[in-house]
Amino acid sequence: MGNIILLIAIGGFFYWIFKSYSRYSAYSKEAFKNFAVNKESLQKSDLGLFIALVAKVAKADGKVDALEAQLIGIMFDDISAVFPEPTKTKNILKEIFDEEKDKPENLQECARALGQAIKRDKSKQQQFMGFLIQLAFVDGEVSDSEDEVLMSIAEAFEFDPNAYHAIFDQFEKMMQNIKPKENIADAYKLLGVSESDDMSIIKKAYRKLVREYHPDIIKSQGKNEAYMQEATAKTQEINQAYEMIKTKRK
Repeated sequence: MGNIILLIAIGGFFYWIFKSYSRYSAYSKEAFKNFAVNKESLQKSDLGLFIALVAKVAKADGKVDALEAQLIGIMFDDISAVFPEPTKTKNILKEIFDEEKDKPENLQECARALGQAIKRDKSKQQQFMGFLIQLAFVDGEVSDSEDEVLMSIAEAFEFDPNAYHAIFDQFEKMMQNIKPKENIADAYKLLGVSESDDMSIIKKAYRKLVREYHPDIIKSQGKNEAYMQEATAKTQEINQAYEMIKTKRK
């Protein structure tokens, strides 16, 4: 199950985020060139509020696992890249995440604030909600606590229940339809490594390929959905191969 979850999480995540951000010129280096990068301004922005909700969904079942951490780390890289001080921005986003994951009591406050910020943008609501639902699937299934958090966010967003369940069902079907590879030799070949390589070398090669092929939210602006689907499929293959190798070596 782990390989299926990871390939959906990272590949599908960037597809959702791209569709959300690339339609809005506000998310660009030009738009943020005069942005004062500080914790207060980021916390109050819709991106900061979104990070807060990501943190609460990720920690809803008691811990942020390795797959969730990897997914969120790449998200930090892509979001911070549009700001004038990327490193500073990334560190602040991580700080916000770390604080918010341990503050379940302000879930409704954060959700309502973001809901108000994007109230008139139904498409953006759907993309944000889509990622949060997807994130809950990373550990294999949506727990009762994760479902409760998601439903609270959807309610604060005044999100259409039918649309919520449609997105939820979509991810369930994706998971069911993706089949793991059976040939370990093909997995090594895809990552460009050999069976004799140390796991650290394989991990480095894997990360390099993920960075190369994942649909970056900035570089992908202006690309069509066919490109996004192709990039997502390639990322899925990479993750599947890596998970297969890890499982084989246990």
